Amino acid sequence: MRKLRLVGWATALAIVPSFLLARVHPFADAGLYANPATTHRVAEDASVPLDVRAVLSAKCADCHSSQTSAPVYGRFAPISWLLERDINEARKRMNLSDWASYTPEQQDTLKSKILQQARSGQMPLLQYRVLHWSTSITPADIQTLTAWAHGSAFGASAAAATLPGDAARGQMVFEKRCTGCHSLTTDREGPRLQGIYGRPAGSIAGFPYSTAVLHAHAVWNEESLDRWLTEPDSFIANSNMDFRVPKPQERKDLIAYFKQNSSR
Repeated sequence: MRKLRLVGWATALAIVPSFLLARVHPFADAGLYANPATTHRVAEDASVPLDVRAVLSAKCADCHSSQTSAPVYGRFAPISWLLERDINEARKRMNLSDWASYTPEQQDTLKSKILQQARSGQMPLLQYRVLHWSTSITPADIQTLTAWAHGSAFGASAAAATLPGDAARGQMVFEKRCTGCHSLTTDREGPRLQGIYGRPAGSIAGFPYSTAVLHAHAVWNEESLDRWLTEPDSFIANSNMDFRVPKPQERKDLIAYFKQNSSR
């Protein structure tokens, strides 16, 4: 009996400080236990289909929205600190509660990233899926996200390009539409794009290309870049590229920008 009391006291002495320290926020307060009624729901103010919203709410919202459903163990430090660190970082990258505040270009970029990371299994993170097994992405989820990401892009104007490609305009397209995944000079989620014009596909040493791109035997020129930016999957099936540029004039300008940067 005395041993049980000692164990009880020892447990209390460990739990109480941990519970109190969770009220300290070294990585900023993520509002883990905010009243759901006071937070914005996932994409509630945006024209996001209900089936898409259901997938995002179930699989992404705990980290990428203001409606975080924190577990009981998240009330204790240092676990609470680690949760807040990861959630705050995730919200910086994308906050689904603020979806309506993103520009159409930002939304298109984020849709593509959501689809790409869901397809590749990068999201949700493995450690999160281990604790929340129901958040694993299913083939039905992929179909839903694919229809969403691809449908809006091809609803945009498809009027033929009427002007020659302009590198200055292409730079603006690149900065608005591409920099979520790409840089000219450094590898990010996508490979660096300086010098892409005239370069064989899959030729940046050390970059983890998909098997499809590595075996594509394509060279990036005006025709191949236009097909790739129009519909990546029809040009190289099963690649990791899910972003598209539906407007012909924007594609033409973007290709002119890549051509200008081909020898730098």
